[in-house]
Amino acid sequence: MSVRLLKKLLGSKVTKGTLELIAHDGSSETFGQPTEGYPDVAVRLADSKVARDILLDPRLGAGECFMDSRLIVERGGIMEMVQLIRMNTPWEKGGRLKAPSPLKRAKNHLSFLANSFNRPDSAKRNIAHHYDIGNDLYALFLDEEHWQYSCAYWPNYPDGPEMTLGEAQEAKLAHIAAKLALEPGMRVVEIGCGWGGLAIYLARNFDVHVTGITLSVEQAKLAEERAEAAGVADKIDFKLIDYREFARSGEQFDRVVSIAMFEAVGQPQFETYFRCCGNLMKEDGVFLMHTIGRMGGPGSTDAFTSKYIFPGGYIPALSETLAASEKVRLIATDVETLRLHYAPTLRAWYDRCEANKDAIIAMFDQRFYNMWTFYLAGATAAFESGGMCNYQVQYCRSRDALPITRDYIQENERKLMAR
Repeated sequence: MSVRLLKKLLGSKVTKGTLELIAHDGSSETFGQPTEGYPDVAVRLADSKVARDILLDPRLGAGECFMDSRLIVERGGIMEMVQLIRMNTPWEKGGRLKAPSPLKRAKNHLSFLANSFNRPDSAKRNIAHHYDIGNDLYALFLDEEHWQYSCAYWPNYPDGPEMTLGEAQEAKLAHIAAKLALEPGMRVVEIGCGWGGLAIYLARNFDVHVTGITLSVEQAKLAEERAEAAGVADKIDFKLIDYREFARSGEQFDRVVSIAMFEAVGQPQFETYFRCCGNLMKEDGVFLMHTIGRMGGPGSTDAFTSKYIFPGGYIPALSETLAASEKVRLIATDVETLRLHYAPTLRAWYDRCEANKDAIIAMFDQRFYNMWTFYLAGATAAFESGGMCNYQVQYCRSRDALPITRDYIQENERKLMAR
């Protein structure tokens, strides 16, 4: 019965590209039609319960079955399988625009309220779950130059001159630094400093002092080592502290920057986050936030990501982001939507994980490798065909803090990329 229902579901969803489903008894059926640009995939169900597990919760069920090697991709890879499904149900589905039903509105509202609380006592545990699994894993797939675990910037994508992952990450750092409008002697604080990539970049290219804060013990340790090796340790301080506690110190900075940290804040903490950032800014200060975002309205984190990858995480809609920052009188001076940049970034990470498959399995096990590649495949599909994007929002407290046109951003960026 479950296999029959799964086939019915796939028959209604997969029309472009082909998906061959091989049941546990050896019978098979192919869905869709060969279509240029769409993958050709074959999957096998290892036992009679796989179909049921997928039907109960498609994302979580498929993910767990793949992790346990019960859902086996026999032609193509997990990237192609997830891509095929998502390409057949794109976010930009066209047609007439309809209002969501009251039931869907209520479901989304209750879901993100129930799952996105992220108090200080749980925030450290949530960060450790993802980032303290060991720097050796991240060394296998991040760029060697900057250790950036966030969306790179690919100005030539998809048809221009190719860039390496390291070059695209440096372009992202230059893009952000240009928006910070830095001046000699400024003090900068980075909320969620990762392995110190941006802090080192700023210290190398500007006469500024950077304070980086993180909740990850592993990140802080390696960030200090990397700053020392880069010869800029005297210009950087790394602190193991929650942003809320740090904001209570009363320190203020000329510039505040946060890359890919807002997703870990949790929707109920949005206003608190922006109030903390505002209090860390001098009156003429500037704040630049880079975050994954939803192209639609508020939603909820899928069960697989919440359970295995980012517990406590929540991807914000632009509407709720700006609504929260408006409450603390931060002025949104610039908003940029990076629509496609994360897709090639994620594909580069996925390719590097595939190239280092044996090392990752030796470091953890097959189940972890399956989990990690399923996560990267799902994320890639979300940016290529789903409703995910990246936002960069620039804020100030005083309307006179920045030039009144955007020309300075392009000029600063051009100078940085020419170095």
